[in-house]
Amino acid sequence: MDQFLPFIKGISYLLGQRSIPRLKFMARMKEANVTISELRQTPLEEQRIEICERKGLGHPDSICDAVMNEASVGLSKEYLKRFGAVMHHNIDKGLLAAGKVETRLGGGVVEEPMLMVFGDRATFEVGGEFVPVNEIVLETAKKWFRENLRYVDPEEHIRYQVEIRLGAESLVDIFKRRGKYLGANDTSAAVGFAPLTQTENVVLETERFLNSDGFKKEHPESGEDVKVMGLREDRRLTLTVAVAFVDRFVESENDYFRKKDEISEQVRQFVNSKFDLDEIDLHLNTADERGRGVGGMYLTVLGTSADGADCGQVGRGNRVNGIIPLNRPTCSEAAAGKNPVSHVGKIYNLLTYRMADEIYRNVAGIDEVYVWLLSQIGQPINKPRITSAQLILKAGTDLSSISGEVEEIIESLLENIDKFSIDLAYGRIPVC
Repeated sequence: MDQFLPFIKGISYLLGQRSIPRLKFMARMKEANVTISELRQTPLEEQRIEICERKGLGHPDSICDAVMNEASVGLSKEYLKRFGAVMHHNIDKGLLAAGKVETRLGGGVVEEPMLMVFGDRATFEVGGEFVPVNEIVLETAKKWFRENLRYVDPEEHIRYQVEIRLGAESLVDIFKRRGKYLGANDTSAAVGFAPLTQTENVVLETERFLNSDGFKKEHPESGEDVKVMGLREDRRLTLTVAVAFVDRFVESENDYFRKKDEISEQVRQFVNSKFDLDEIDLHLNTADERGRGVGGMYLTVLGTSADGADCGQVGRGNRVNGIIPLNRPTCSEAAAGKNPVSHVGKIYNLLTYRMADEIYRNVAGIDEVYVWLLSQIGQPINKPRITSAQLILKAGTDLSSISGEVEEIIESLLENIDKFSIDLAYGRIPVC
């Protein structure tokens, strides 16, 4: 088969693929539908421009993802307790409609509550036994708000609208086909990568720092609605950060800008102490303008812009690895809220990142890894239509010398995908 390699290289170049399969390994892995190829491109860390974003805990989109996924976890646990298996459900259509507030220095008021809308499908009855789906969804949502947003009262500040219906019979039937591995309930593709670049880590860790317990105790005026946008130009990083201030802790305009300066300096020190870049330029709440009263400051009543400004929606927030990496290929599926045992839009979305991370950490000679999975509806989730690992190799590394190790990692994770799904069902693996 090696005699065809020059032809394949030529076709790859013409198509812009620049990824050359090793045909001997492709032949050996045909039954497993695994391909391993070399991706000939500059690692992202070495490229001139990189852009990455993270939406924080209290961002309206992040709220939707987190709440809907907790609803799925709550239902999965109930199904497992009652029936020993996760039943059909997808709670991945959600909307948070902003409320109405009047922000005031020293403390504003909530005039109209936010509205949380739950949509999609679930199993309400199995063998004559009723499952209180709506009640479980509401209980888990309220619990999440109580535990994560300090100033949001889930009874007073939020209204709820549950629009969950029965699933389509063709999809429900997949769950009746017992076995170690269920069939995929969608034809869907996912991609994950490893490792994170320094820029991606800066963006991720900066938001986590701003929403850490210690920071909140020191700066109660900082709300959970945080957004971090990173732009790296060669080795110069610009961070544009938004932090929603809680108006009850701001006495005046001067007090606001003083506290803003304190937070800016603390974030700058944190980033400089953790990361090695030539220059870090930090900007906080860049729409602020002195002399314009509350209109010139980023103030909220409850610590989230959803209290009176911005709406949120499932799937518009971070990818499953916690960031929005604009230079990378990413899956279009919203993983949050999908069922964890048959919906590949959730399982493969997270599994590709697990595969990429395992490959990068355990196989020498690799700069970057990209793993792709494609399902076919109805086919077992442990047998994707294709699994593709694309590797950017370090100088001197030969693809044929490491392909066997890569294949073993992929096959092991696919073989244990049932355990991976159960971890998703119990909420042991972060989704957003």
